[in-house]
Amino acid sequence: MAAETSHTLNLALQGGGSHGALTWGVLDALLDDDGLIFEGISGTSAGAMNAVALAHGFAQAAAQEKKVDDARYLGRQLARQSLRELWEGVGTMGSVGKMFWAAPLPGSKQFMGVLNQFLSPYQTNPLNINPLRQLLTRVVDFETLAHPEHPSVVPKLFICATNVRTGAGKIFKGEQVTADAIMASACLPQLFKAVEIDGECYWDGGFSGNPALYPLIYETRSRDILLVQINPKESDVSPDTAREIMDRMNEITFNASLLAELRAIEFVVKLLEQKRLDPERYKHVLMHRIDGGSVLKPFGASSKVRADMGMVRKLFELGRERGQQWLQLNREHLGVKQTLRFNENRG
Repeated sequence: MAAETSHTLNLALQGGGSHGALTWGVLDALLDDDGLIFEGISGTSAGAMNAVALAHGFAQAAAQEKKVDDARYLGRQLARQSLRELWEGVGTMGSVGKMFWAAPLPGSKQFMGVLNQFLSPYQTNPLNINPLRQLLTRVVDFETLAHPEHPSVVPKLFICATNVRTGAGKIFKGEQVTADAIMASACLPQLFKAVEIDGECYWDGGFSGNPALYPLIYETRSRDILLVQINPKESDVSPDTAREIMDRMNEITFNASLLAELRAIEFVVKLLEQKRLDPERYKHVLMHRIDGGSVLKPFGASSKVRADMGMVRKLFELGRERGQQWLQLNREHLGVKQTLRFNENRG
């Protein structure tokens, strides 16, 4: 799609298991816009997988085209191909439970939920089988990604994982973005053994930054950050079953760090608008959001560990529709004003 004006922005991609297919749809719509240039991408868990697949497409293009504009044009096409290959691969895996059980068990979702309260993945998955790693290394050439021909063409990546020892978030960037880093960012401790990198063990980045916004503020020039949020902000009902309570607890946990960062950004923006802070020292961030939580509610939290092709394609279409709607309503505001309403994040 031809664009009248060109805009540089950053992307912040939240994790959420197979619901990340909705983010794939959003990205596909954004990549359709020739005028959007992605400077940086922060991603966690499924968001990290989306981020690295997208960046891989641009890295491939940078290796094939000498001119920056040509590389960016080709990069959009190759990024869309990489994302499609990634999620169609996920769609062939079915339920995460099938990684551990040779045959389906009656009530297997509930059974796995109960089992994980008493057994760790060191017992239920002693060989640490994770087919996502094989898929990822087939789709992404991490060596090309680490050393692109035109660095300005390839978005900077910021991948968040949680240090098990300290509880702090770790941002992997540049040459640190490897298959291990992506697996660390997506390592749910109930399902997989901690990922060890340079002597430290890591779990899912959702515990500490889902996604982390601060790298986009401090390490890029663009003021615009587009957040793709797929974890529900609100619940329409008060959960009363054990499963519903656990699901809502997880949703709140995996949104907590993001909400804290959004409140901090709101505070700084207000002070800048009141001329109480030096704009030379503090960036006036323009936040935008595509909220997929409401669209995903009918699927339920349990579907995050389910990834049949039908669901993946449905989520892709819903995400693409969301992305197109956002562009129609908000593209003109890029570089001018923020479109996210901070008061939507208050309790």
